[in-house]
Amino acid sequence: MHDRKRNPFTKALVAAFITLGVLGMGSTPAKAGTTVWGADYFPKVTLIDQDGKPQRFFEDLIQDKVVAVNFIFTSCKDVCPLETARLREVQEILGDRLGKDIFFLSISIDPQRDTPEVLKAYAKRYQAGPGWTFLTGKMEDITQLRYKLGLLSLDSDPANLKGHSMSLIIGNQSSGQWMKRSPYENAHVLATQMGSWLSSWKLPSKPGLEYANAPKVRNLSLGENLFRTRCGACHTLGEEGGGAIAKQAIAPDLLNVTRTRDKVWLARWLTEPDKMLAERDPQALALQARYNNLVMPNLSLGQEDTHAVMAFLEEESQRVEQQRGQTAKVALVPCH
Repeated sequence: MHDRKRNPFTKALVAAFITLGVLGMGSTPAKAGTTVWGADYFPKVTLIDQDGKPQRFFEDLIQDKVVAVNFIFTSCKDVCPLETARLREVQEILGDRLGKDIFFLSISIDPQRDTPEVLKAYAKRYQAGPGWTFLTGKMEDITQLRYKLGLLSLDSDPANLKGHSMSLIIGNQSSGQWMKRSPYENAHVLATQMGSWLSSWKLPSKPGLEYANAPKVRNLSLGENLFRTRCGACHTLGEEGGGAIAKQAIAPDLLNVTRTRDKVWLARWLTEPDKMLAERDPQALALQARYNNLVMPNLSLGQEDTHAVMAFLEEESQRVEQQRGQTAKVALVPCH
């Protein structure tokens, strides 16, 4: 039996379809010289990449490309690390398409502090590959871009770093299709949106890809939903394989973490890691040092959220271990 309550991933897919329709799915492509998302729409600004090279925003970075654009600052202890980790996860899914027909642009909103050298070190910590450019520049130019991309309202203070938009923008400049997405979005959904919907929007769907044939979506508990949208960008939970290994280079696997860590400590770490690091908690500092000084972000979890995540971690760890035990027993059965 399936509850009528819609799964959050289903909501994301529906919202994405609606957004594509609103922004002109199937409309006439926006050519470089037009005023609709073309050269005349974007401010003529030049940014500096992590290698110190000047990059014209329109001509060099987005013209005739499918891109994901987000605005971050490297000293952020809240959502920026999550955004960056989510895009790193999408990078893994896209594989060698990143840098060929899909590109990521992460632009600092703290250009005084985020020099090219700082951005290059930040990119390295998150294992950013070719096709993912980190950029800085003049504050007024960056502010103009935030306005034009719909990530800064006219009544907002661009100098308020903590008040910046958590959204990112993905789009195809040639077709004029742009969508605002959330850093809590499922990485596979984001990869599909960039790699299929925005790239091949004129092509018919493959045979068999119809809603009538879609599998039923199971309902997620609060804990699992929070893990998948907030924790899963960095952490694995007993998964194996290449993608899991890549994640485990930047954050620990959480299998059995509720048994290996004191639960009071773990609950506080999930709730306010920034305060624990500021207090120089020994375990927190050791974790940060072990994983290349990447920041554990404050995920804005309430007490109920934290308890739900911990309950899911414990239940899923038991399920994974049970499954591994069954697999091991099968492997030990002698062949005749």
